[in-house]
Amino acid sequence: MALVHLNKRNRNGLARLHNEMDDLFDGFFRGLDRPFAGYKAWPAIDVAEEENSVVVRAEVPGCKADDIDISVYGNTLTISGEKKLEEEKKEKGYYHIESTYGSFRRELTLPTDVDQSKVEAACKDGILTITLPKAASAKAVKVKVKG
Repeated sequence: MALVHLNKRNRNGLARLHNEMDDLFDGFFRGLDRPFAGYKAWPAIDVAEEENSVVVRAEVPGCKADDIDISVYGNTLTISGEKKLEEEKKEKGYYHIESTYGSFRRELTLPTDVDQSKVEAACKDGILTITLPKAASAKAVKVKVKG
């Protein structure tokens, strides 16, 4: 096996080549609904662990409650649905749409066990809030130390 010694100039050249390849692939796949460079998962999700529950908030602008499906299996939460295109505008010989639409699906592993029978969800002003109460076995128990 041959050892290759990279001097500073060679390392910089490799770093530049790496950046150029990233830019090339990012430009090629930009606009496609696939997880390539520059891709952001949708919907954006925030997860907060509180004392008695886990609260998940997802940005779902343009989605109605009927467009969203939520399931909990074990410690996996799945949010899926469809954002529908409701209006298309064709004016003055051009056609242009910047809003995103289509199906989405996000799965995330919850930080603790939850009571699946008590999960609640609400969608208001483009924010989906899911409250997942912790299972009794996942709650901290205080133990008194005898002295």
